[in-house]
Amino acid sequence: MLGLLAAYVIGFQPDIKGELPYDEEFTGLKDRIIIKFSHVVAENTPKGLAAAHFAQLVKEKSQDRVEVQVFPNGMLYTEDTEIAALQHDDVQMIAPSFSNMNKIDPMWLVMDLPFLFQNQEEVDRSLQGALGQRLLATLEAKGLKGAAFWHNGFRQVTNNVRPLRTPEDFQGLKFRIQPSTVLERQFKALNASTISTPFNELYRTLETGRADGQENTISNILSKRLYQVQRFMTISNHGYLGYVVTFNKRFWENLPPDVQQLLQEALRETSDWNNRESLLHQNQLQSLLQNQSLQIITLSDEEKALWKKRFEPLYEEFTVIIGKNLMNEIR
Repeated sequence: MLGLLAAYVIGFQPDIKGELPYDEEFTGLKDRIIIKFSHVVAENTPKGLAAAHFAQLVKEKSQDRVEVQVFPNGMLYTEDTEIAALQHDDVQMIAPSFSNMNKIDPMWLVMDLPFLFQNQEEVDRSLQGALGQRLLATLEAKGLKGAAFWHNGFRQVTNNVRPLRTPEDFQGLKFRIQPSTVLERQFKALNASTISTPFNELYRTLETGRADGQENTISNILSKRLYQVQRFMTISNHGYLGYVVTFNKRFWENLPPDVQQLLQEALRETSDWNNRESLLHQNQLQSLLQNQSLQIITLSDEEKALWKKRFEPLYEEFTVIIGKNLMNEIR
């Protein structure tokens, strides 16, 4: 036994320079760049899948020099805390929804205006043009680096009380919303009240009756199993839900130029992939249609016109907050 111990000790003696040996498997790990990427949705949603796809691309492009560690489902931070965590460099990357960005600058409220976009093509054209550049420019002064826009899709309305076809059907109901004054005023225009809770508390909020309903994309309704605690869904496409991929600015600026370049390449490829995949996720509606406990209603053109008419005053109301020039451009 002593002989074996002696052999073990002898085998790990310092070299003639007095340096301890090391396992070659860990060579270069001290030079590895770690990026903690926190988000709040499920792994099988458009954002969750895009985050995983991005991490894999970075791994391949950097040959393991850069590691993106993805933390889904609010494991690290919630919607309410992830932006502050990024600013403090507790994480280096997040992808908050547009509705959560108005705490950075009220200009982001423009993305919550109901019926602002008619289809995904209009969304793409706007975000790839002047509107997208204006929104990203608001982040620099807050210590953030906006890097890309990712899709999720259009919002639909669910509730547990009655079918929602006309504005009058919303009377007296309470809806969970994201923290946005536009969304709050949207439901107030329908004579409904609101409550704002983090996304990961949404199921419980509906299950316990703290809210009668909510608005969300089909992929979120399906992945969070909200259909289990809601009886009615209206296909309204009244609002858009997207994400802005964001880095801590100081962290980004301290990265080597070649790493910045490969991250930008991986983001471009992931954004293109995400945009294609998000369209495929629209097919998830078929899964919900097969659920007999959920009654699904699609608004007619006439019914949708009634909603638009009810929401029209919001555009004038928020012109002062969002900015007259921007409002004139988008209208």
